[in-house]
Amino acid sequence: MMSTLPSAQILSIAQQGESVLTQLAQVVSAPLDPEVQMLIQNMHATLLAANGVGIAAPQVFKSLRIIIVASRPNPRYPAAPLMEAIAMINPEIIWQSTETCLGEEGCLSVPDTRAPVARAERLIVRYSNQQGETVEAEYSGFVARIIQHEVDHLNGVLFVDRAEDV
Repeated sequence: MMSTLPSAQILSIAQQGESVLTQLAQVVSAPLDPEVQMLIQNMHATLLAANGVGIAAPQVFKSLRIIIVASRPNPRYPAAPLMEAIAMINPEIIWQSTETCLGEEGCLSVPDTRAPVARAERLIVRYSNQQGETVEAEYSGFVARIIQHEVDHLNGVLFVDRAEDV
């Protein structure tokens, strides 16, 4: 579904304390814009290089409402389920279960820190895909956790702000 182009660049990752991580990210008005498409490719390359399972545009110093969800087993999350990477432009959680699950989270922008965070077990998210189409899909478990974590980035919230004990 999503392939990283050979010309994709690995970007710098913003670290806790950088102002871009506390801002409300801007809505993307033109999902098909070549600059948006290249940013998505670069975010995907950056995520893969850092062994992440998700990344948000503010983490690469772009205050835009774009996330990539790419769960797969890796050294940081050995038990992560394998899925095709999905770029979500202007994602919006339109429903979430009242049932929550406590799970340990980490973040590429908060290295060497892990903490338990309660998240909704299931959710429905609406977003534009890379072709500019509106998608509504339901996710659960670890993938739902990634989406909630990344959407928090778009709203200027870090997982340590939600952690049970940091």
